[in-house]
Amino acid sequence: MSPLTRRTLLASGTALPLALSAPVAEAAESGEPTEVRWLEGAVPAEMSGVTWGLPWPKGQLRPDQSFSLRTADGTAVPVQTWPTAYWPDGSLKWSAHAIAAGAPGVERYLLAPGPAAAPAKAVTVTRQAGRIVVDTGVMRCVINTGGKALIDTVSRAGKMVARTGELVCLHQNDPDEFDEGGRKIERYTGEVHRATVEQQGPVRAVVRIDGKHRAKHRGRDWLPFTIRLYFHAGAENFRMVHSFVFDGNAAKDFIRGLGVRFQVPLNDEPHNRHVRFASADGGLFTEAVRGITGLRRDPGSAVRAAQVAGRATPDVSTWDTRVSSRLHLIPAWSDYTLSQLTAEGFVIRKRTKPGHGWIKAAAGTRAGGFGYVGGSSGGFAFGMRDFWQLHPTQLDIRGAAGASAEVTLWLWSPDAKPMDLRFYHDGMGMDTYPEQLEGLEITYEDYEPGFGDPYGIARTSELMFWALDATPSAERLAAQAAVVRTPPLLVTTPQRMRDAGVFGDWSPVDRSTPAKARIEDRLDFLFDFHRKQVEQRRWYGFWDYGDVMHTYDNDRHEWRYDIGGYAWDNSELSTDLWLWYSYLRTGRSDIFRMAEAMTRHTGEVDVYHIGKYADLGTRHGVQHWADSAKQLRISTAANRRFLYFLTADERIGDLLHDLIDADKTFLALDPLRKIRTEPYEPDPKALAVSLGTDWGALAAAWFTEWERGGDPVARTKLINTCTAIGKLKNGFITGEGRYDLTTGTFATDTVAVSVSHLSAVFGLVEMCSEIIAAADLPEFSRAWLQYCTLYNGTAAEQIAAVGQSFGSLNLKQAHSRLTAYAAAKTSNPTLAARAWTEFDRGEAGYPATSPWTSTRVSGPAVLNPVDEATWVSTNATAQYGLAAIQCLALVGNQIPG
Repeated sequence: MSPLTRRTLLASGTALPLALSAPVAEAAESGEPTEVRWLEGAVPAEMSGVTWGLPWPKGQLRPDQSFSLRTADGTAVPVQTWPTAYWPDGSLKWSAHAIAAGAPGVERYLLAPGPAAAPAKAVTVTRQAGRIVVDTGVMRCVINTGGKALIDTVSRAGKMVARTGELVCLHQNDPDEFDEGGRKIERYTGEVHRATVEQQGPVRAVVRIDGKHRAKHRGRDWLPFTIRLYFHAGAENFRMVHSFVFDGNAAKDFIRGLGVRFQVPLNDEPHNRHVRFASADGGLFTEAVRGITGLRRDPGSAVRAAQVAGRATPDVSTWDTRVSSRLHLIPAWSDYTLSQLTAEGFVIRKRTKPGHGWIKAAAGTRAGGFGYVGGSSGGFAFGMRDFWQLHPTQLDIRGAAGASAEVTLWLWSPDAKPMDLRFYHDGMGMDTYPEQLEGLEITYEDYEPGFGDPYGIARTSELMFWALDATPSAERLAAQAAVVRTPPLLVTTPQRMRDAGVFGDWSPVDRSTPAKARIEDRLDFLFDFHRKQVEQRRWYGFWDYGDVMHTYDNDRHEWRYDIGGYAWDNSELSTDLWLWYSYLRTGRSDIFRMAEAMTRHTGEVDVYHIGKYADLGTRHGVQHWADSAKQLRISTAANRRFLYFLTADERIGDLLHDLIDADKTFLALDPLRKIRTEPYEPDPKALAVSLGTDWGALAAAWFTEWERGGDPVARTKLINTCTAIGKLKNGFITGEGRYDLTTGTFATDTVAVSVSHLSAVFGLVEMCSEIIAAADLPEFSRAWLQYCTLYNGTAAEQIAAVGQSFGSLNLKQAHSRLTAYAAAKTSNPTLAARAWTEFDRGEAGYPATSPWTSTRVSGPAVLNPVDEATWVSTNATAQYGLAAIQCLALVGNQIPG
């Protein structure tokens, strides 16, 4: 068979794009509207433009369906719509929608098929020589397509508000603060390689900028970045999503500072210039560059009131002359810094000018990551999401007393110690595979020299900026700061999501019987416990926020943060999926926000994006990149799909697309290299690929690309491998297939029985359910049904089916959902009863008789008071949660008691 390439595939027509030729019924323009509401419940105080996603039942809507949006009283709301996924029949599966800034602030909107209302001020995008100009109708942003500055100017009503928006980096070659040797700090600036318009209105525009950071005095380029700028019609603000990849040498490349910088022209007198910083709980630091309150002489109550409020003061000629004649003797505070070096404290300092001492201005626990500098004639507001959670962070204002202030939002604070990504131990003599396996036996860490390398990991940050025509009121600034902390999102109800038939087997919360209510209570307990652990254990920091720990140390009353494979979870046993399915069925905002933060983390930090491990993720460990097990089960697209479809986030879309050729990673790294008993050399025509964690991750990427209407090779690989698995004599029970990279399929002559407890618990269950529902693959469906029936079956049943038993298997509670799937598909009450028995027994999970409580532990046994549940582990929680959710959905009507 000829090699499978995109060119040959498209030329031969062997694969069809997702939108097949089957006709799709015309959508009824008067169809039942879908209600959408705010995730957090309350109407946002600041309406600055919102984007969200919605699913649709198969066959209901055309792929190019337009939509109208209205309030409950019938007021039309301008909305922009685009498709993000399709059903195999070509109908619309997921749509994305955006509303403009200044949209009516109501609790609920109604979305229905029909023509969209046009915005009063459409966002426009024009291309000029070397520039892209975006105009929201209120604000105009000139973006460079090359050079050092990403953004040339930001203006409002013809007046420049900010200019020279650039990326900055401070590099240090030694991490030691007191080193007397050759420590050297170099300055880097982001160099734009290309800028691309991804969306151009009428409601939403998106510009993507790619490049690298370049040294000021030498030609080295490093830290590749992707920046996306988001604009909404009628908006005075824009959003920035900042993603970078670490491509340095961990032994000698230490980031001392990493940030985004703007220059802000200032025209008002120093006493009419204002500086603001926000705390995380809604408070504001409110000062003028030259303060005229608290002086020995009083300029007048009207003057003082105006300055405090951020309004222009009355003309100086009306002031008390004892003040106006001495204005030049009042210090002007030119420089301000807010630094948040830990999750537990921030400090605001200020000084009059360089060369003079800093004084402490204020302090607090957690800053809101929001600031403003400007005056009564206009200014620039700026903010960084998850500011204190992603510490060490910093906001700088420099030169506020001069003609132009410099604003820097530091993603990594230069006041902190340099970023140190070196591996945390020296190997302890584990130079051979047998020695490394011994290490695995004692600390559960799969160590191998050279594998704990951060080269290729990434991080994404979200920022917002406002071009303002005057210093806003305290209430308005607080509203803007709230938008930075918790960006508003529109969502629909769990039942409406379920009715669309997306994401497989789940159902909305149902407490209609005591037995169901007990399970719901236990699910609530587990989420609430883990959510509180994030705060109590301070699981925050630039590279850590979003993740949770793996296993608890009862003796120390501490999670095993320093013990090999028991430390950071890194998506082990599908923690991400547990959170997302929990959100789908409950609609709880706190679950969504925890799942969102985890997806941002696990998709960026726990995965390699470039280099020799590109597309692979790292197994759980003390550092997120430490373990030598680099595997697709961690990078799997199954964990990212939810956030993409619910928010239409383009960065997540990039991560999903990047994985469609992840099958090539088996040429670079053999996941089983340490335990193989026979010689193995990767052969592109006979690669060893497990039918569980490996194929499940590949299938998730291929299926997602297929439904997004992307690369047709993905669909071909998916259908080819599904068909081949169905033709294997023992189907999934074969355990491992011989994968031909050149044709995108498995050999079908392999006969084996090899069943692992891990095969199905990294998204395979969930993806198989979706694939079977989407595609007509009867042999594949039978193979999956066989696996689901037999995994927790008796030895006699296994022998009768495939000639031998599976032996003693682990994670039986987790696999109760496979039994439930088989029961539902075959309408078998005996299997349904077996599923609930397996679930309640809780083998390798939580038996029904578990305590379902936590205990408060205080000093001196612990450093800080914490809640402890020694019987809880993250693995067990994730799999209990998924088993409960799917058993309730599939055989909930047959639950005992």
